[in-house]
Amino acid sequence: MDLWNNPRWFDDKKRQEQLDDHIRTTGKARFGIREFEEEKKMDAVRIHFNRVAPKYDFMNSLLSFGIQHAWKRAAVRMLGVRRGDKVLDVCGGTGDLAILAARRTGPTGQVTIYDINYAMIQAGRHKIDPFPTRAHIGYVQGDAERVTFPDHTFDCAMVGFGIRNLTHLKQGFSEMVRVLKPGGRFLCLEFSQPTNPVFRSLYDFYSFNIMPALGQLLAGSAESYACLPETIRMFPLPDELADMLASVGLRDVRWTSMTNGISVAHVGVKE
Repeated sequence: MDLWNNPRWFDDKKRQEQLDDHIRTTGKARFGIREFEEEKKMDAVRIHFNRVAPKYDFMNSLLSFGIQHAWKRAAVRMLGVRRGDKVLDVCGGTGDLAILAARRTGPTGQVTIYDINYAMIQAGRHKIDPFPTRAHIGYVQGDAERVTFPDHTFDCAMVGFGIRNLTHLKQGFSEMVRVLKPGGRFLCLEFSQPTNPVFRSLYDFYSFNIMPALGQLLAGSAESYACLPETIRMFPLPDELADMLASVGLRDVRWTSMTNGISVAHVGVKE
């Protein structure tokens, strides 16, 4: 991919075309700027994360200048995890959010990392398995659009920087709400559009020039690190996402923007 090719932020109409109804109507789904047959997107996402998994944590910390860890800590505080809670970490990957939640549940609770990509789960196990204080974190490999747990299982469900990679976004949120107990708490931490136009321009330059170049140099794939910011520019804006979350059965939905809107945490409560 041309590193100077910035797809720009999608307008309202184009963002709507990334949602479940349009995808099911057309049979087409995007992963970044690439378009796939609806049923083929999952394979593209799997290949992508197989490629980035070995250096996922290192690259995320480097490319975010470490601030991703502050976002995650703030988001888990917003979720309000309590001692003894059962927590589901959807698209949990290498386990950063799960580790933060596990500190709050204590050993009487249970945190489950749920991710379709085996390579991503394996890449994070060195942060969990050797530590007895994290023995209450478990792993399940599975599809976030078809969560393999019964209704009303968890006190909390969370997803961080992963939901935008699903083929059917609303279906993924619906599954998270389904497995929550009534009154259970929900968190979605995702990237979004910076609010200041000048800062947004700098962010765009960094995303489509510096990030892919570092991805090529340090992880051997410029394309992988151009694809990630492409997916961000197609994702619903915070107010649009709040409306979607309310439509799948959450109340008291609110969001907090961090670092000029680069990252946004939405929380809500199951009806």
